[in-house]
Amino acid sequence: MTTLGRAATKPDGGRTPIGPREPRRVTVLGSTGSIGRSTVDLLSRNREAFTVEALTANSNAGLLAEQARALGARFAAVAEPSEYATLKDSLAGTGIEVACGRGALVEACERPADWVMAGIVGAAGLEPTLAAIRQGRIVAFANKEVLVCAGSLFMREVVAHGATLLPVDSEHNAIWQCFDFERVDGIEKITLTCSGGPFRERSLAEMRSMTPEQAVAHPTWRMGAKISVDSATLMNKGLELIEAHHLFQLDPERIDIVVHPQSIVHGLVTYRDGSVLAHLGSPDMRTPIAYALGWPDRTPAPTKRLDLAEIGRLTFEAPDPFRFPALRLAREALKRSGGPTVLNAANETAVQAFLGREIGFLDIAATVERTLELLPGGNLDSLEDVYDLDKTARATAAQVVAKRAAVRLAEPAEKR
Repeated sequence: MTTLGRAATKPDGGRTPIGPREPRRVTVLGSTGSIGRSTVDLLSRNREAFTVEALTANSNAGLLAEQARALGARFAAVAEPSEYATLKDSLAGTGIEVACGRGALVEACERPADWVMAGIVGAAGLEPTLAAIRQGRIVAFANKEVLVCAGSLFMREVVAHGATLLPVDSEHNAIWQCFDFERVDGIEKITLTCSGGPFRERSLAEMRSMTPEQAVAHPTWRMGAKISVDSATLMNKGLELIEAHHLFQLDPERIDIVVHPQSIVHGLVTYRDGSVLAHLGSPDMRTPIAYALGWPDRTPAPTKRLDLAEIGRLTFEAPDPFRFPALRLAREALKRSGGPTVLNAANETAVQAFLGREIGFLDIAATVERTLELLPGGNLDSLEDVYDLDKTARATAAQVVAKRAAVRLAEPAEKR
């Protein structure tokens, strides 16, 4: 039985009829990030339907305090201890509880809430998201790393604690809406789409000299720097392939990826009779977030409505495995226990180094591949196992980065 939410049922599995409900109590992890800000925007537009229990941020205490006041949150937590004084002073006299540190993020998840947005980017989101799952919450998640780093572990915990996962990534959200969970045997495959990123038409020679500013200039989506770089390398699609494998319980061979520059078709489900159901929408993350917020109903969202005549045409093409090896690396990582954890840790390390101008754009995938070669992976029976392998992979990737950075510095400036 799937642990994903289905639009025809209530979160209790269908024991009560769908109808008018009390305001849904919401917690947002990572409220100052890209996903978090979009979630806060929707909450502010639908105040009668939601109350806010807790908001968390990594370090942007000023914006966190502003959001907490605007939404009437009961609790606000910042992960970075040095930002605690700013948060406390900003919320003095409001009655909003404040806290700081990693433990405070877990505390936010343990507070009473019906629905939790897991919007913390990277491996830092693992522990608080797991805490929300162990409370049996409805967990809407935009953190790919939760299922990439510890997919089997998290899915076991979801079942054990009766939690419900609602995918927020536009592609998985789209497939969720088209996926017949009652008749999975009738599904032949699913297809994730991607824009191809800003370097879709660039040669390898051109990509070698691409800068961080060029890599984060996504042609259709507005995202954070790390996710934008992942889009440029297509690693985001590799991570999403791993995520889809766990979410929809499909073998990797039944998960396709196609480049779709217009970013209008977000996902497709192909059935064994040849029928293909596709989800279309404007490239705005508020659409999938709104669907998850209102599930099993739908929440209004101020997104641009599609005008197909105005769009004119939709195009598709296969991804180039030579210029974008990240997709191959993701499939290879899935073949061994712990491989996706190593893949993600190495990628985060390499992307950070690229954004810091230590290595070149093509060095990102090369660093990931070399790290996968050096580490065999390992069994992941607990979150501690995940953290240990993640730490080892980051250290190994850092060594690979250092070697590539040294080579880069030795090259003439015009070749970097």
